[in-house]
Amino acid sequence: MSESVTTSGVRDISVASAFSGMRSVAPVVFRAGCPDCRGRFELAAGALRLAIGGSSRTTFYSFTCPECGTAVRKPAGERIVELLTGGGVRTLRLQMP
Repeated sequence: MSESVTTSGVRDISVASAFSGMRSVAPVVFRAGCPDCRGRFELAAGALRLAIGGSSRTTFYSFTCPECGTAVRKPAGERIVELLTGGGVRTLRLQMP
């Protein structure tokens, strides 16, 4: 391990040694459902998009149903926004005029 102690008593370590003990992380998947075909499935973060607007009416997530191909758009409350952003879903912030 590459580390040293500075005069202030704080240890300096390299990025490589700081992350050397980490294991790979399993990809995040989200459960979703299609209102058209009633299909239930899991989607990777890359299959979802999150749009955050100035109100609850303009904040939503969207995806394409893998079973029927329908473009699905659902409202996203605070908890959903937190889960999606934490799971790596790409986010678009909408500008209000």
